[in-house]
Amino acid sequence: MMRGPDKLAIVVRGEELITKEKTLTPISKKYPVLGWPFIRGVVNFADSMKESVAALNFSVEAVPLEESESKFEKWIERKLGSKGLMNAVTATAMVLGVLLAVGFFIILPTFLAGLFAEHIAPLGGWRAAFEGGLRLCIFVAYIAAVSQMSDMKRVFAYHGAEHKTIFCYEAGEELTVENVKRFSRMHPRCGTSFLLMVIIIGVLAFLWVSSPNLLVRVALKLALLPVVVGISYEINRWLGRNDGLFSKIVRAPGLWLQNFTTREPDDSMIEVGIEAMKLVIPGEKGADEW
Repeated sequence: MMRGPDKLAIVVRGEELITKEKTLTPISKKYPVLGWPFIRGVVNFADSMKESVAALNFSVEAVPLEESESKFEKWIERKLGSKGLMNAVTATAMVLGVLLAVGFFIILPTFLAGLFAEHIAPLGGWRAAFEGGLRLCIFVAYIAAVSQMSDMKRVFAYHGAEHKTIFCYEAGEELTVENVKRFSRMHPRCGTSFLLMVIIIGVLAFLWVSSPNLLVRVALKLALLPVVVGISYEINRWLGRNDGLFSKIVRAPGLWLQNFTTREPDDSMIEVGIEAMKLVIPGEKGADEW
């Protein structure tokens, strides 16, 4: 999946390349306030989640797996139709994704820190710092574990193809397989770097959350999450537009983490990335500047 300033494209490799294009109409055009700094990050994050799940659903429809439908799936399709089934799958995937993220990265570290409360509480702010360290370790361990799954290795290779193709385009070189192969698969504007920034900013923001009640602490952190996402988005945006020494140091951990979420693609994967990129290149020069 490639996203340009006014178009989104999904390309799937079946017996031949299957493409889908979508014209983007930013909601900030209708509601300008949603395009303001710190607010736009939350809006863009939610929209990216929706489009990513839709892209996965499209790939399943375009190249279906060779397996029979379950009775439950057949019942849902009879009641809602095929489109309704896909909408139900999309909504379920988004809800489960959010619940998984909240459970793993907010509730679990908060609970674990609570188990050590009597040893850590006398140290004041160190309890929150300990909890933040747990959250960061859980995040990295989760990414590392997922990267070892056989299916995800292929997904992450396509992710690497996206990055290499974007680098080639930004360098002003012709989009060919040989040219794309020369570029790095680690990109500073990757979602992996953004998620790591969310975790780090969350650690700093949650230092100010203090309550002896587990549910209250979790509720306060959930309330702060949109603020954390908004700040992280603006930092990541700035890092992507600057190439000085300070920005290189700050974005280095995110680039390192991409060793897990990207893999070297083969030529066929690069061809998919190139086709998707060509579909979203704007006609107006400079319209895609970050």
